[in-house]
Amino acid sequence: MARLPFLPHVGMMEGSAGRKSRVLGALGTVIVAVAFAGPARAADPQPYRVTFVPSGDKTLDKLIKQTSGLERLRKKLPIGPFALIGRARADQAKFVIVLESEGYDSGTAAITIDGHGLTDSALPRLLRRAPASPPADVIVTIHKGPLYHIGSIETPGLTDPAAAQAIDIKPGDPAKAAPVLAAAAKLEIELRNSGYAFAKVSEPVAIADTAHHTLAVHYPVAMGQRVAIGAITYTGMQHMNGRFMARHVALRPGQPYSETALNNARDSLLGLGVFSSVATHTGPAPDPPGQVPVTFLVHEQKLHAVSIGAAYSTDLGIDADLSWMDRNLFGEAQRLTLSLGATGLAGSGRSQTRSFGKHTYVIRPGYNAKAVYRVPDFLTPGQSITATVEALKEYLPAYSRTAFLGNAEISRPLGKHLAFVYGAGFIFEKVSQEGVDRTYRLGQVPLTLRYDTTNSLLNPTKGMKLSLHVTPTLALGAGSSTFIIAEAIGNTYIDLEAPGRGVLALRGLIGRIFGASQFQIPPDQRFYAGGTGTVRGFTYQTVGPLFFDGIPEGGTAIDAVETEFRQRIGKHFGIAPFVDAGQVSANGKPFSGTLRVGAGLGFLYYTGIGPIRIDVGFPMNRPPGGASVAVYIGLGQAF
Repeated sequence: MARLPFLPHVGMMEGSAGRKSRVLGALGTVIVAVAFAGPARAADPQPYRVTFVPSGDKTLDKLIKQTSGLERLRKKLPIGPFALIGRARADQAKFVIVLESEGYDSGTAAITIDGHGLTDSALPRLLRRAPASPPADVIVTIHKGPLYHIGSIETPGLTDPAAAQAIDIKPGDPAKAAPVLAAAAKLEIELRNSGYAFAKVSEPVAIADTAHHTLAVHYPVAMGQRVAIGAITYTGMQHMNGRFMARHVALRPGQPYSETALNNARDSLLGLGVFSSVATHTGPAPDPPGQVPVTFLVHEQKLHAVSIGAAYSTDLGIDADLSWMDRNLFGEAQRLTLSLGATGLAGSGRSQTRSFGKHTYVIRPGYNAKAVYRVPDFLTPGQSITATVEALKEYLPAYSRTAFLGNAEISRPLGKHLAFVYGAGFIFEKVSQEGVDRTYRLGQVPLTLRYDTTNSLLNPTKGMKLSLHVTPTLALGAGSSTFIIAEAIGNTYIDLEAPGRGVLALRGLIGRIFGASQFQIPPDQRFYAGGTGTVRGFTYQTVGPLFFDGIPEGGTAIDAVETEFRQRIGKHFGIAPFVDAGQVSANGKPFSGTLRVGAGLGFLYYTGIGPIRIDVGFPMNRPPGGASVAVYIGLGQAF
């Protein structure tokens, strides 16, 4: 806005004619000023653009740009001319810190605005007169200077030389701040895991040698007394059995103190599923001498929980379930879950028009009633047993069946991320396919080796899951043969835009059935593909061999891959474009069927418990009469 001439105060004692004359004169001055003011000056807010001159160190340049408030707030928070100078000065101070953190302790940062340095006394006046267009030019130039290196490392006060191995920097390394600071924490953890419960490593002191461009780093250490675990107590329990708690944690009075052991004990208690929080507290001093008391402060979740779940797909309709859970049935974290579900609600039939005629299969409502009982620390700490009894009736594109199932599985951890699951089960069922009803009685011995490093159940953003399933199956009556089902599944998640905002997710599956041919195997035990979990866009079970009327046959071999990129948009929304491919072979090996490819887009809304997801998939090479689109709605990621 153009500045107007200053209007003098008009006295109240003047006559009306004088006042009229002065007012008219002032009004005329205003009109003249507006007429000849010219284009608007002193834009507020002041637009600007930022240019970063490359320093020759790409990592440093990236950090400088990420740290810059000038760049980050340029469009989000417009500012006036004088505030622009303040923002630039704040950036200049931050850039020096970044330089030092990357080992350039003699480095400097220069910022100019329209060619003038930040200390130029003429800069405020120039910005006050600057127009909105073109925007002001802000240029950032980084002068790195020499790269400093670690010269020497001292640990005054350290009396256990073996612990110094935890310091994973050495003389000659670049003197970057992150590893230098992290070494102090690692040394302290190593000491506390070696029995020094009260050890303290202060922040490092670095002394620069500007002549040789080195840093001498000192880590002051206060060792404290070496102690053992003392009395262990638990507070906050309501329904849990104290003796079970003492057996469950791998912690005993008298064993050498270890902070890692305390953390593992805390995590094992959380893993029981009974507690909403577990905290560990140690005494402020040895009591008695040589021992430190430990207290676990626990907070139990509500004993009972009721949950409702639902999912929808255009091929199978709505699946809904209601479950009730007791988290601590007998005081030792035994969990009982009872659930009742309805399947195929509002399912739509699929008509497949082929050269030989037309066939329609219809998804009808079915049910699923299940009871699951889990006992932790079965026979040995860490090992659990889960027993399941289930009754179901389902109508699927390939077959319909009424079944009663039961199994018991023991899960034995083999490491932090590795577990072996084995057990036994039975299936009594009546299966109908192509108008033929058969009754099967099967005994199974499922064996699973599972490896899991993912960071979330419903929304993993990094890590991998690998599992190998082998299920020998024995026919207990006429109508089927003995066979072995083998299947390997692998998921991996690559975080491309931390933290978890851009994730590449991949899933692969390969399986084969040995010992029997296609129709010697019960229809529900064969492999099928199509739909969520294998090839989205295709109707469930319809990827693979088909009967003459379009009903899926199922096969003895399968392979499939799912790929998608999950991109978050803002705080709650996201999209996930995907491409899936897979095939099923009637009596061959994997990779020998007719390959089907589906593609589409997922729409996500992130909640506190996981994303709500809508996937729309399209078959790229659908068979004649196949569906042209499929929609899936559910909670959690597709895989």
